[in-house]
Amino acid sequence: MKIAAHGILFDMDGILVSSLGSVERSWAKWGNMRGVDGAKAILTAHGKRAIETIRLLRPDLNDREELAVVEQIEIDDTEGLQALPGVPELLGALPPGSWTVCTSATERLARVRMEHVGLRPPQTFITADMVERGKPDPEPYLRGARLLGFAPEQCLVVEDAPAGVAAGKAAGCVVLATLFSHSAEQLAGADWRVNSLEGLRVTGSAGGLEISFEPAP
Repeated sequence: MKIAAHGILFDMDGILVSSLGSVERSWAKWGNMRGVDGAKAILTAHGKRAIETIRLLRPDLNDREELAVVEQIEIDDTEGLQALPGVPELLGALPPGSWTVCTSATERLARVRMEHVGLRPPQTFITADMVERGKPDPEPYLRGARLLGFAPEQCLVVEDAPAGVAAGKAAGCVVLATLFSHSAEQLAGADWRVNSLEGLRVTGSAGGLEISFEPAP
């Protein structure tokens, strides 16, 4: 499969960084601290901003104070963090200005995770603390496209969670999903699905990319 795009908007967790263990341990720990079933906390948190997860699970608590608690738990848990296969090579091949990150993590957490696994964050990117509404709302990807200077329909979103797929489609982008954390059925809203980014190839320059990959069955 070969597609054309001007820019690429990457999610971070589950796309660039393997952080599933840290995310799940952190939310289970917070849930245990706040009387929330750990499995429910993990399921609710996937692909969403922490502050929105907190509001859903414990609306009686001060969301900003709880956000600081969850953020620190996640920052402290670096066990198993690593760049996903093919990601360093892919980012190294992309022209400057052709890509950015749109993550549900806070800026502080995103920088810690990317730097811990040896990935240099783009100079400017979209994080949870820069938007009013997180995924599945389209705001993160609309702002990401604007940051690159392209129309949303000129951008490819790369996601691993249903909330992120929904956000990318609502923004008007085309969406490629990886089967890292969710099944093909759960990611049915994406335009294409791949097993990983290891086989993704990009050629071209800023403003004109050709992206080739082998879709998952």
